[in-house]
Amino acid sequence: MKSVKFLLAILALAVGVSVSAQEIDFSDEKYSEWGDTPEERKKQYEMFSDAKFSKWGETPEERKANYQIGTYLGEALTAKDYDLASRYFNHLYQNCPDASVNIYIRGVSLYKGRINNAKRERNLEAQRIYIDSLIFVYDQRVVHFGNAQKGRADILDSKARDMIKLLSSDKDRIRLRNILKDAVDAAIEKGKVELDIATRYFSMVCDDYSNDIDDTITSEVVLAEYERLAPYYDNLTEEKDKQQKDVFDSKFGTSGAASCENLEALFSVKLAADPDNDALLAQAVQLMSRAQCSSDFFFATTEKYYAVSPSSETALFLAQGFQNRGENDKALKYLREALAVETDPAKKEPLYAKIGLIEVTNQNYAAAAEAARELRGINPQNGYSYFILGQCYASNRCTDDKIGGVSVYWAAYDAMAQAVTLLKDEPEVQKAAQQLMAAYRGAFPAQETCFFAELKENERYTITCGFAAGQTTTIRYK
Repeated sequence: MKSVKFLLAILALAVGVSVSAQEIDFSDEKYSEWGDTPEERKKQYEMFSDAKFSKWGETPEERKANYQIGTYLGEALTAKDYDLASRYFNHLYQNCPDASVNIYIRGVSLYKGRINNAKRERNLEAQRIYIDSLIFVYDQRVVHFGNAQKGRADILDSKARDMIKLLSSDKDRIRLRNILKDAVDAAIEKGKVELDIATRYFSMVCDDYSNDIDDTITSEVVLAEYERLAPYYDNLTEEKDKQQKDVFDSKFGTSGAASCENLEALFSVKLAADPDNDALLAQAVQLMSRAQCSSDFFFATTEKYYAVSPSSETALFLAQGFQNRGENDKALKYLREALAVETDPAKKEPLYAKIGLIEVTNQNYAAAAEAARELRGINPQNGYSYFILGQCYASNRCTDDKIGGVSVYWAAYDAMAQAVTLLKDEPEVQKAAQQLMAAYRGAFPAQETCFFAELKENERYTITCGFAAGQTTTIRYK
């Protein structure tokens, strides 16, 4: 029946001749399509003669026929008769593309339906054809209704969201990235950026640079896009938006484009223009710390930020930086300052760990052991406490143990074994702990040494001196 409607509507386009309603005898049966009575027919004819229907066709007859086809398109979509709906859509697009935005809204529904059917049928070729058609519909909506209230930016945003779901293969990657870029560009022009789309786009830019997927994505492109988009991630209050900012900054920081040299070039200009911008200082510190920068500019920037906004996080940034430069005293200064004012046990944890590691490097084992014990008190599952304590235990021998002071290696081995178990997420540190375990095991006393000291294998033993004093361990032979 709908096919008959379609054919009748098309036929009406061929027979209509525009004349004044006053000149027409609406009682003539040839005007029966316009209504049941001459009055109804005249009213309909005059309505479609109005200029507001001019985009539907040249004559009242064309306008009415095309308008009806718009209705039939909606009915065909409701019935999921996509073949008929395609004919209706194509006719409207070819004959009155500016008539109504609903033509394109329904066109989107049409091709989404066809894509879903093709997916169910596992027809990959049809899927790609219909995806191309869907993109075409969105692009034509931009052409014909890009200046509407829901105009170019909104249309391209919807297009981007659909394509994120549909263009998932590697060969579509660059195409999808360009679609996202169009959406972001239009949003910036409108003045309202959707952070999830911007983050998805920027993540693709960073990944394509990192993985050498596209030669056109250079470090300069990554830096330019970061600088262009970064202002839209400032002053966020919603938690979901803050999560987008974390991803945005993380992607940039790990892209490889965020080298110390590039970051210094970027932020030196920005901070020269706005030196007291705390948010900008924080951003610079975070990114340069992630890149493990050690320039004078980095330290000057980070110390300035710490002065106006002291925190355990910033202290760790500074400590890591000064440690990388071999300036352990400065690193410890900031760590202990932060520790003195920090009240959150979870934030004290990394401070104590860092202090312990630096003091071991300094061979200041008393301070290292103290930090490690504080760390263990906060979190007994923190493997760094045992990694530090094991080295402290092994640092000086217990001279009154009657076996040459090597009893401390039993306790050191035990501590390092715990470190290995707890440091599964820190493979490099875990490997170091395993190497130290082997060294400590190699320092265990010989069987005859223990025999003369009346120490039997596998019996319990308490260390009596040194940093391991009071630790109960197990007697083991070399």
